[in-house]
Amino acid sequence: MFKKTIVAGLISAITLCFSGTVLAAVSAEEAKRLGADLTAHGAERAGNADGSIPEYTGGLQPLPEYDRDSMQTYIHPYADEKPLFTISAENMAQYEDALTVGTQALLRKYPTYKLNVYPTHRSARYEDWVLENTLVNATTAELTGSVMGDAVKGADPEGLPLPGVLFPIPKDGYEVMWNHKLAFAPAIMHQHNQAFVVDSNGGVNVLATPNQHHMRPWYDRSGKLRADSHGAILSFSAVQTSPPQQAGVTFLNFYLPTADNGGQLVWFYTPGQRRARRAPDFAYDLPISAYGGVLMWDEIFGFVGRMDRFDFKLVGKTEKIVPYNAYTLTQEANPREVLGKEHLDPEALRFERHRVWVVEAERKPGARHVYSKRRFYIDEDSWQVVALETYDDAGKLWKNGFIQSFPTYDVGGVNNNTWAFDDLISGSYMLINAGASQPGHWNRSYTSTEGMRIALTPRAVEAQGVR
Repeated sequence: MFKKTIVAGLISAITLCFSGTVLAAVSAEEAKRLGADLTAHGAERAGNADGSIPEYTGGLQPLPEYDRDSMQTYIHPYADEKPLFTISAENMAQYEDALTVGTQALLRKYPTYKLNVYPTHRSARYEDWVLENTLVNATTAELTGSVMGDAVKGADPEGLPLPGVLFPIPKDGYEVMWNHKLAFAPAIMHQHNQAFVVDSNGGVNVLATPNQHHMRPWYDRSGKLRADSHGAILSFSAVQTSPPQQAGVTFLNFYLPTADNGGQLVWFYTPGQRRARRAPDFAYDLPISAYGGVLMWDEIFGFVGRMDRFDFKLVGKTEKIVPYNAYTLTQEANPREVLGKEHLDPEALRFERHRVWVVEAERKPGARHVYSKRRFYIDEDSWQVVALETYDDAGKLWKNGFIQSFPTYDVGGVNNNTWAFDDLISGSYMLINAGASQPGHWNRSYTSTEGMRIALTPRAVEAQGVR
Protein backbone atom coordinates (compact mmCIF):
# COMPACT_ATOMS: atom_id res chain seq x y z
CA MET A 1 0.00 0.00 0.00
CA PHE A 2 1.18 3.51 -0.71
CA LYS A 3 2.61 4.99 2.47
CA LYS A 4 1.52 8.42 3.75
CA THR A 5 5.14 9.30 4.49
CA ILE A 6 6.00 8.81 0.81
CA VAL A 7 3.01 10.94 -0.16
CA ALA A 8 4.04 13.77 2.15
CA GLY A 9 7.62 13.72 0.93
CA LEU A 10 6.65 13.74 -2.71
CA ILE A 11 4.25 16.64 -2.22
CA SER A 12 7.06 18.64 -0.63
CA ALA A 13 9.31 17.87 -3.58
CA ILE A 14 6.60 18.83 -6.02
CA THR A 15 6.08 22.14 -4.24
CA LEU A 16 9.79 22.99 -4.45
CA CYS A 17 10.23 21.91 -8.06
CA PHE A 18 7.14 23.27 -9.71
CA SER A 19 5.57 26.01 -7.59
CA GLY A 20 5.48 29.25 -9.50
CA THR A 21 7.06 27.87 -12.67
CA VAL A 22 4.34 25.69 -14.20
CA LEU A 23 0.68 26.44 -14.79
CA ALA A 24 -0.72 23.60 -12.70
CA ALA A 25 -4.04 21.79 -12.70
CA VAL A 26 -4.27 22.28 -8.94
CA SER A 27 -2.14 24.11 -6.41
CA ALA A 28 0.44 22.34 -4.28
CA GLU A 29 -1.76 23.12 -1.28
CA GLU A 30 -4.78 21.42 -2.83
CA ALA A 31 -2.61 18.47 -3.87
CA LYS A 32 -1.97 17.79 -0.18
CA ARG A 33 -5.41 16.18 -0.12
CA LEU A 34 -3.91 13.26 -2.04
CA GLY A 35 -2.97 10.66 0.53
CA ALA A 36 -5.15 12.40 3.14
CA ASP A 37 -8.93 12.63 2.68
CA LEU A 38 -8.37 11.56 -0.91
CA THR A 39 -6.46 8.46 -1.90
CA ALA A 40 -3.21 8.93 -3.79
CA HIS A 41 -5.16 8.29 -7.01
CA GLY A 42 -7.80 10.92 -6.23
CA ALA A 43 -10.79 8.96 -4.90
CA GLU A 44 -12.55 9.64 -1.61
CA ARG A 45 -10.74 7.49 0.92
CA ALA A 46 -13.65 7.15 3.34
CA GLY A 47 -16.67 4.97 2.89
CA ASN A 48 -20.14 6.43 2.54
CA ALA A 49 -22.58 7.29 5.31
CA ASP A 50 -24.51 4.00 5.39
CA GLY A 51 -21.45 1.79 4.94
CA SER A 52 -22.54 0.35 1.59
CA ILE A 53 -19.34 1.77 0.08
CA PRO A 54 -16.34 0.84 2.24
CA GLU A 55 -13.15 2.77 2.89
CA TYR A 56 -10.44 2.33 0.28
CA THR A 57 -7.68 0.16 1.74
CA GLY A 58 -5.37 -0.43 -1.21
CA GLY A 59 -7.33 -2.61 -3.60
CA LEU A 60 -7.27 -6.31 -4.37
CA GLN A 61 -3.92 -7.94 -3.67
CA PRO A 62 -2.49 -10.84 -5.76
CA LEU A 63 -4.10 -14.22 -5.12
CA PRO A 64 -1.43 -16.84 -4.30
CA GLU A 65 -3.50 -19.57 -5.95
CA TYR A 66 -3.58 -17.77 -9.31
CA ASP A 67 -0.90 -18.86 -11.77
CA ARG A 68 -0.96 -17.07 -15.11
CA ASP A 69 1.13 -19.59 -16.99
CA SER A 70 -1.06 -22.58 -16.13
CA MET A 71 -4.50 -20.90 -16.07
CA GLN A 72 -6.41 -19.47 -19.00
CA THR A 73 -8.58 -17.16 -16.89
CA TYR A 74 -8.50 -15.23 -13.64
CA ILE A 75 -9.84 -16.81 -10.45
CA HIS A 76 -13.00 -15.12 -9.19
CA PRO A 77 -12.02 -13.73 -5.76
CA TYR A 78 -15.64 -13.17 -4.69
CA ALA A 79 -17.22 -16.30 -6.14
CA ASP A 80 -18.80 -17.36 -2.83
CA GLU A 81 -20.70 -14.13 -2.29
CA LYS A 82 -24.48 -13.89 -2.62
CA PRO A 83 -26.47 -10.84 -3.74
CA LEU A 84 -27.44 -8.43 -0.99
CA PHE A 85 -30.67 -7.62 -2.85
CA THR A 86 -32.18 -7.66 -6.32
CA ILE A 87 -33.65 -4.73 -8.25
CA SER A 88 -36.41 -5.31 -10.78
CA ALA A 89 -39.08 -3.23 -12.46
CA GLU A 90 -41.33 -3.86 -9.45
CA ASN A 91 -39.05 -2.26 -6.86
CA MET A 92 -36.84 0.04 -8.96
CA ALA A 93 -38.54 3.18 -7.61
CA GLN A 94 -36.97 2.40 -4.24
CA TYR A 95 -33.49 2.62 -5.78
CA GLU A 96 -34.09 5.14 -8.56
CA ASP A 97 -31.51 7.67 -7.35
CA ALA A 98 -28.81 4.99 -7.45
CA LEU A 99 -29.64 3.74 -10.96
CA THR A 100 -28.18 5.13 -14.17
CA VAL A 101 -30.60 6.40 -16.79
CA GLY A 102 -29.78 3.45 -19.03
CA THR A 103 -30.34 0.93 -16.26
CA GLN A 104 -33.77 2.39 -15.56
CA ALA A 105 -34.61 2.13 -19.26
CA LEU A 106 -33.60 -1.54 -19.36
CA LEU A 107 -35.73 -2.34 -16.32
CA ARG A 108 -38.76 -0.60 -17.85
CA LYS A 109 -38.31 -2.18 -21.28
CA TYR A 110 -37.69 -5.80 -20.27
CA PRO A 111 -39.81 -7.38 -17.49
CA THR A 112 -37.24 -10.18 -17.08
CA TYR A 113 -34.31 -7.83 -16.54
CA LYS A 114 -32.97 -7.40 -13.02
CA LEU A 115 -29.87 -6.34 -11.11
CA ASN A 116 -28.26 -8.60 -8.55
CA VAL A 117 -26.46 -6.20 -6.23
CA TYR A 118 -23.45 -7.59 -4.37
CA PRO A 119 -21.21 -6.25 -1.59
CA THR A 120 -19.02 -3.41 -2.80
CA HIS A 121 -15.31 -4.10 -3.18
CA ARG A 122 -13.03 -1.18 -4.01
CA SER A 123 -10.67 -3.58 -5.72
CA ALA A 124 -8.69 -1.38 -8.12
CA ARG A 125 -5.02 -1.50 -7.08
CA TYR A 126 -2.20 0.80 -8.16
CA GLU A 127 1.53 0.26 -8.26
CA ASP A 128 3.49 2.69 -6.07
CA TRP A 129 5.37 4.16 -9.03
CA VAL A 130 2.07 5.02 -10.73
CA LEU A 131 0.88 6.80 -7.60
CA GLU A 132 4.16 8.70 -7.33
CA ASN A 133 3.67 9.91 -10.89
CA THR A 134 0.08 10.85 -10.13
CA LEU A 135 1.23 13.23 -7.42
CA VAL A 136 3.53 14.96 -9.89
CA ASN A 137 0.75 15.12 -12.49
CA ALA A 138 -1.61 16.72 -9.98
CA THR A 139 0.27 20.02 -10.09
CA THR A 140 1.82 19.86 -13.56
CA ALA A 141 -0.55 18.17 -16.02
CA GLU A 142 -2.82 20.43 -18.03
CA LEU A 143 -4.99 20.41 -21.11
CA THR A 144 -3.60 21.85 -24.30
CA GLY A 145 -4.21 21.82 -28.03
CA SER A 146 -5.98 24.11 -30.49
CA VAL A 147 -9.30 22.50 -29.56
CA MET A 148 -10.38 22.14 -25.94
CA GLY A 149 -9.31 18.77 -24.56
CA ASP A 150 -7.40 17.75 -27.68
CA ALA A 151 -4.08 17.07 -25.96
CA VAL A 152 -2.26 17.15 -22.65
CA LYS A 153 1.12 18.31 -21.43
CA GLY A 154 3.11 17.84 -18.26
CA ALA A 155 6.41 17.33 -16.51
CA ASP A 156 8.17 14.56 -18.40
CA PRO A 157 11.20 15.38 -20.60
CA GLU A 158 9.03 15.34 -23.73
CA GLY A 159 6.58 17.79 -22.22
CA LEU A 160 3.90 15.17 -21.57
CA PRO A 161 2.41 14.03 -18.26
CA LEU A 162 3.84 11.03 -16.42
CA PRO A 163 2.20 7.59 -16.58
CA GLY A 164 -0.50 7.75 -13.91
CA VAL A 165 -3.73 9.57 -13.18
CA LEU A 166 -3.39 12.86 -15.04
CA PHE A 167 -5.92 14.91 -13.08
CA PRO A 168 -6.57 13.26 -9.69
CA ILE A 169 -8.53 16.35 -8.59
CA PRO A 170 -10.38 17.11 -11.84
CA LYS A 171 -12.00 20.44 -12.57
CA ASP A 172 -13.92 19.69 -15.78
CA GLY A 173 -15.26 16.92 -17.96
CA TYR A 174 -12.27 16.86 -20.28
CA GLU A 175 -9.93 16.13 -17.39
CA VAL A 176 -12.10 13.25 -16.18
CA MET A 177 -12.21 11.76 -19.68
CA TRP A 178 -8.42 12.03 -20.00
CA ASN A 179 -8.16 10.11 -16.73
CA HIS A 180 -10.27 7.41 -18.37
CA LYS A 181 -8.16 7.42 -21.52
CA LEU A 182 -4.94 6.94 -19.54
CA ALA A 183 -6.41 4.79 -16.74
CA PHE A 184 -3.96 2.39 -15.12
CA ALA A 185 -4.15 -1.09 -16.61
CA PRO A 186 -1.71 -3.89 -17.45
CA ALA A 187 0.79 -2.90 -20.12
CA ILE A 188 -0.36 -5.88 -22.18
CA MET A 189 -3.62 -7.82 -21.94
CA HIS A 190 -3.49 -10.85 -24.21
CA GLN A 191 -6.96 -12.18 -24.95
CA HIS A 192 -8.64 -14.62 -27.29
CA ASN A 193 -12.34 -13.90 -26.98
CA GLN A 194 -15.68 -14.01 -28.76
CA ALA A 195 -18.24 -11.40 -29.79
CA PHE A 196 -21.98 -11.68 -30.46
CA VAL A 197 -24.98 -9.64 -31.53
CA VAL A 198 -28.48 -10.76 -30.55
CA ASP A 199 -31.16 -9.30 -32.80
CA SER A 200 -34.61 -8.13 -31.74
CA ASN A 201 -36.05 -11.60 -32.41
CA GLY A 202 -33.50 -13.30 -30.17
CA GLY A 203 -31.36 -14.59 -33.03
CA VAL A 204 -27.67 -14.94 -32.15
CA ASN A 205 -25.12 -13.70 -34.68
CA VAL A 206 -21.51 -14.69 -34.08
CA LEU A 207 -19.12 -11.84 -34.80
CA ALA A 208 -15.34 -11.72 -34.85
CA THR A 209 -13.21 -13.92 -32.61
CA PRO A 210 -9.98 -11.96 -32.23
CA ASN A 211 -6.60 -13.00 -30.88
CA GLN A 212 -5.68 -9.62 -29.53
CA HIS A 213 -3.13 -7.72 -27.50
CA HIS A 214 -4.77 -4.77 -25.77
CA MET A 215 -1.98 -2.48 -24.62
CA ARG A 216 -1.43 0.51 -22.35
CA PRO A 217 2.09 1.37 -23.53
CA TRP A 218 2.78 4.01 -20.89
CA TYR A 219 2.50 1.35 -18.18
CA ASP A 220 5.42 -0.68 -19.48
CA ARG A 221 7.83 0.82 -16.99
CA SER A 222 10.85 0.09 -19.18
CA GLY A 223 9.52 2.49 -21.82
CA LYS A 224 10.10 0.00 -24.63
CA LEU A 225 6.47 -0.61 -25.53
CA ARG A 226 5.79 3.12 -25.52
CA ALA A 227 8.75 3.72 -27.83
CA ASP A 228 7.57 0.94 -30.14
CA SER A 229 4.00 2.31 -30.16
CA HIS A 230 4.49 5.88 -31.43
CA GLY A 231 4.11 7.13 -27.85
CA ALA A 232 0.50 5.89 -27.77
CA ILE A 233 -1.46 5.89 -24.52
CA LEU A 234 -3.62 3.00 -25.71
CA SER A 235 -3.19 0.52 -28.55
CA PHE A 236 -4.19 -2.89 -29.78
CA SER A 237 -3.04 -5.44 -32.30
CA ALA A 238 -5.89 -7.81 -33.11
CA VAL A 239 -6.10 -10.59 -35.68
CA GLN A 240 -9.44 -12.28 -36.35
CA THR A 241 -9.37 -16.08 -36.14
CA SER A 242 -13.04 -16.65 -37.01
CA PRO A 243 -15.59 -16.71 -38.59
CA PRO A 244 -13.87 -18.05 -41.73
CA GLN A 245 -14.76 -15.06 -43.90
CA GLN A 246 -12.96 -12.75 -41.45
CA ALA A 247 -10.01 -14.96 -40.51
CA GLY A 248 -6.74 -13.09 -40.89
CA VAL A 249 -8.26 -9.61 -40.85
CA THR A 250 -6.04 -7.53 -38.57
CA PHE A 251 -6.34 -4.16 -36.86
CA LEU A 252 -3.34 -2.23 -35.57
CA ASN A 253 -4.46 0.86 -33.66
CA PHE A 254 -2.46 3.46 -31.72
CA TYR A 255 -4.21 6.26 -29.80
CA LEU A 256 -1.97 9.26 -29.17
CA PRO A 257 -1.68 11.83 -26.36
CA THR A 258 -1.91 14.67 -28.90
CA ALA A 259 -4.05 15.55 -31.91
CA ASP A 260 -1.24 14.73 -34.34
CA ASN A 261 -2.45 12.51 -37.21
CA GLY A 262 -5.99 13.00 -35.96
CA GLY A 263 -5.00 11.65 -32.56
CA GLN A 264 -4.41 8.13 -33.82
CA LEU A 265 -2.50 5.86 -36.18
CA VAL A 266 -4.47 2.91 -37.57
CA TRP A 267 -3.60 0.17 -40.04
CA PHE A 268 -5.97 -2.44 -41.46
CA TYR A 269 -4.92 -5.74 -43.05
CA THR A 270 -7.00 -8.15 -45.11
CA PRO A 271 -5.68 -11.46 -46.48
CA GLY A 272 -7.04 -10.64 -49.93
CA GLN A 273 -4.98 -7.47 -50.24
CA ARG A 274 -1.97 -8.95 -48.41
CA ARG A 275 -0.86 -5.53 -47.25
CA ALA A 276 -1.56 -3.31 -44.28
CA ARG A 277 -3.08 0.00 -45.31
CA ARG A 278 -3.61 3.17 -43.33
CA ALA A 279 -7.15 3.62 -42.07
CA PRO A 280 -7.47 7.20 -40.75
CA ASP A 281 -11.26 7.05 -41.04
CA PHE A 282 -11.53 4.35 -38.37
CA ALA A 283 -12.63 6.91 -35.81
CA TYR A 284 -15.58 8.75 -34.33
CA ASP A 285 -18.95 7.29 -35.41
CA LEU A 286 -17.73 5.05 -38.23
CA PRO A 287 -19.26 1.60 -37.57
CA ILE A 288 -16.80 -1.23 -36.91
CA SER A 289 -17.36 -3.82 -39.62
CA ALA A 290 -15.82 -6.65 -37.58
CA TYR A 291 -18.56 -6.11 -34.99
CA GLY A 292 -21.42 -6.13 -37.45
CA GLY A 293 -21.49 -2.36 -37.80
CA VAL A 294 -23.42 -1.91 -34.55
CA LEU A 295 -20.51 -0.49 -32.54
CA MET A 296 -18.80 2.80 -33.40
CA TRP A 297 -15.05 3.23 -33.36
CA ASP A 298 -15.16 5.79 -30.56
CA GLU A 299 -17.32 3.53 -28.35
CA ILE A 300 -14.70 0.87 -27.65
CA PHE A 301 -13.58 0.86 -24.00
CA GLY A 302 -16.56 3.15 -23.35
CA PHE A 303 -14.86 6.00 -25.14
CA VAL A 304 -11.68 6.41 -27.16
CA GLY A 305 -10.26 9.01 -29.53
CA ARG A 306 -10.49 12.77 -29.86
CA MET A 307 -13.02 14.86 -27.95
CA ASP A 308 -13.25 17.67 -30.49
CA ARG A 309 -16.83 17.00 -31.66
CA PHE A 310 -18.49 17.27 -28.25
CA ASP A 311 -18.53 19.66 -25.31
CA PHE A 312 -17.74 17.60 -22.22
CA LYS A 313 -19.37 18.89 -19.05
CA LEU A 314 -18.57 17.62 -15.57
CA VAL A 315 -21.90 17.09 -13.82
CA GLY A 316 -20.33 15.94 -10.55
CA LYS A 317 -19.80 12.85 -8.45
CA THR A 318 -22.57 10.60 -7.16
CA GLU A 319 -23.26 7.05 -5.99
CA LYS A 320 -24.57 4.60 -8.58
CA ILE A 321 -25.13 0.86 -8.83
CA VAL A 322 -22.93 -0.18 -11.73
CA PRO A 323 -21.21 -3.27 -13.17
CA TYR A 324 -18.07 -4.09 -11.18
CA ASN A 325 -15.74 -7.01 -10.51
CA ALA A 326 -17.26 -8.79 -13.51
CA TYR A 327 -15.33 -12.06 -13.12
CA THR A 328 -18.38 -14.28 -13.66
CA LEU A 329 -19.21 -12.86 -17.09
CA THR A 330 -15.66 -12.31 -18.31
CA GLN A 331 -13.77 -15.26 -16.79
CA GLU A 332 -16.25 -18.03 -16.02
CA ALA A 333 -19.36 -17.90 -18.20
CA ASN A 334 -19.94 -19.67 -21.48
CA PRO A 335 -21.29 -16.74 -23.50
CA ARG A 336 -23.67 -18.99 -25.42
CA GLU A 337 -25.39 -19.74 -22.12
CA VAL A 338 -25.78 -16.12 -21.02
CA LEU A 339 -27.18 -14.72 -24.28
CA GLY A 340 -30.87 -14.33 -23.51
CA LYS A 341 -33.55 -13.50 -26.05
CA GLU A 342 -33.79 -9.85 -24.99
CA HIS A 343 -30.78 -9.26 -22.75
CA LEU A 344 -27.88 -10.95 -20.99
CA ASP A 345 -28.72 -13.43 -18.25
CA PRO A 346 -28.86 -11.33 -15.05
CA GLU A 347 -27.40 -14.23 -13.06
CA ALA A 348 -24.10 -13.78 -14.93
CA LEU A 349 -23.87 -10.08 -14.04
CA ARG A 350 -22.56 -8.43 -10.91
CA PHE A 351 -23.55 -4.94 -9.80
CA GLU A 352 -22.13 -2.97 -6.89
CA ARG A 353 -22.61 0.51 -5.43
CA HIS A 354 -19.70 2.83 -6.22
CA ARG A 355 -19.00 6.53 -6.46
CA VAL A 356 -18.78 7.70 -10.05
CA TRP A 357 -18.02 10.92 -11.83
CA VAL A 358 -20.76 11.86 -14.30
CA VAL A 359 -19.74 13.56 -17.54
CA GLU A 360 -22.23 14.71 -20.18
CA ALA A 361 -21.08 15.34 -23.74
CA GLU A 362 -23.22 17.51 -26.03
CA ARG A 363 -22.47 17.50 -29.74
CA LYS A 364 -21.01 20.82 -30.83
CA PRO A 365 -23.04 22.97 -33.24
CA GLY A 366 -22.08 22.02 -36.78
CA ALA A 367 -20.16 18.91 -35.72
CA ARG A 368 -20.95 15.58 -37.35
CA HIS A 369 -21.76 12.55 -35.23
CA VAL A 370 -24.67 10.10 -35.04
CA TYR A 371 -25.04 10.84 -31.33
CA SER A 372 -26.40 14.19 -30.21
CA LYS A 373 -25.56 13.55 -26.57
CA ARG A 374 -23.59 11.06 -24.49
CA ARG A 375 -23.39 10.46 -20.77
CA PHE A 376 -20.49 8.69 -19.07
CA TYR A 377 -20.17 7.25 -15.57
CA ILE A 378 -16.50 7.01 -14.52
CA ASP A 379 -15.50 4.97 -11.47
CA GLU A 380 -13.65 7.07 -8.87
CA ASP A 381 -11.11 4.32 -8.13
CA SER A 382 -10.17 2.91 -11.54
CA TRP A 383 -10.94 6.12 -13.47
CA GLN A 384 -12.55 3.97 -16.15
CA VAL A 385 -15.95 4.38 -17.77
CA VAL A 386 -18.21 1.73 -16.24
CA ALA A 387 -21.52 2.76 -17.83
CA LEU A 388 -22.70 5.10 -20.57
CA GLU A 389 -25.71 6.25 -22.55
CA THR A 390 -26.07 7.70 -26.04
CA TYR A 391 -28.88 9.71 -27.63
CA ASP A 392 -30.04 10.08 -31.23
CA ASP A 393 -30.67 13.31 -33.15
CA ALA A 394 -34.18 13.57 -31.74
CA GLY A 395 -32.83 13.42 -28.20
CA LYS A 396 -34.15 9.90 -27.64
CA LEU A 397 -32.14 7.45 -25.55
CA TRP A 398 -30.52 5.11 -28.07
CA LYS A 399 -27.98 2.85 -26.40
CA ASN A 400 -26.98 1.78 -22.94
CA GLY A 401 -23.44 0.55 -22.47
CA PHE A 402 -21.94 -1.42 -19.59
CA ILE A 403 -18.18 -1.93 -19.41
CA GLN A 404 -17.73 -5.30 -17.73
CA SER A 405 -14.37 -4.71 -16.07
CA PHE A 406 -12.37 -6.65 -13.50
CA PRO A 407 -9.14 -6.02 -11.58
CA THR A 408 -6.04 -7.78 -12.88
CA TYR A 409 -4.81 -8.48 -9.38
CA ASP A 410 -1.56 -10.16 -10.39
CA VAL A 411 -0.08 -7.04 -11.97
CA GLY A 412 -2.38 -4.24 -10.75
CA GLY A 413 -4.83 -2.15 -12.71
CA VAL A 414 -8.17 -3.05 -14.25
CA ASN A 415 -9.10 -4.82 -17.50
CA ASN A 416 -11.92 -2.95 -19.28
CA ASN A 417 -11.93 -4.88 -22.55
CA THR A 418 -15.39 -6.52 -22.30
CA TRP A 419 -18.36 -4.42 -23.40
CA ALA A 420 -22.12 -4.98 -23.43
CA PHE A 421 -24.32 -2.58 -25.39
CA ASP A 422 -28.13 -2.58 -25.55
CA ASP A 423 -29.83 -0.81 -28.45
CA LEU A 424 -32.98 0.46 -26.77
CA ILE A 425 -34.54 1.52 -30.07
CA SER A 426 -34.03 -1.60 -32.19
CA GLY A 427 -34.18 -4.08 -29.31
CA SER A 428 -30.89 -5.76 -30.19
CA TYR A 429 -27.83 -6.07 -27.96
CA MET A 430 -24.19 -7.09 -28.22
CA LEU A 431 -21.49 -8.66 -26.09
CA ILE A 432 -17.86 -8.03 -27.08
CA ASN A 433 -14.77 -9.89 -25.81
CA ALA A 434 -16.26 -12.65 -23.68
CA GLY A 435 -15.78 -16.40 -23.42
CA ALA A 436 -12.24 -16.55 -22.04
CA SER A 437 -13.10 -19.81 -20.26
CA GLN A 438 -13.91 -21.64 -23.49
CA PRO A 439 -11.46 -24.10 -25.13
CA GLY A 440 -8.71 -22.33 -27.04
CA HIS A 441 -9.45 -18.97 -25.41
CA TRP A 442 -7.73 -17.08 -22.59
CA ASN A 443 -7.24 -13.82 -20.73
CA ARG A 444 -3.78 -12.97 -19.35
CA SER A 445 -1.89 -9.83 -18.33
CA TYR A 446 1.75 -8.74 -18.57
CA THR A 447 3.86 -5.80 -17.42
CA SER A 448 6.20 -5.76 -20.43
CA THR A 449 6.69 -7.28 -23.87
CA GLU A 450 9.68 -9.35 -22.77
CA GLY A 451 9.43 -12.79 -24.36
CA MET A 452 6.30 -11.83 -26.31
CA ARG A 453 5.74 -11.63 -30.04
CA ILE A 454 3.35 -8.80 -30.92
CA ALA A 455 2.84 -7.28 -34.37
CA LEU A 456 3.42 -3.58 -33.73
CA THR A 457 4.27 -2.39 -37.25
CA PRO A 458 2.49 -2.67 -40.61
CA ARG A 459 5.30 -4.91 -41.89
CA ALA A 460 4.97 -7.20 -38.89
CA VAL A 461 1.21 -7.40 -39.49
CA GLU A 462 1.81 -8.36 -43.11
CA ALA A 463 4.40 -10.98 -42.15
CA GLN A 464 1.97 -12.40 -39.62
CA GLY A 465 -0.66 -12.68 -42.35
CA VAL A 466 1.46 -14.82 -44.67
CA ARG A 467 2.68 -17.32 -42.07
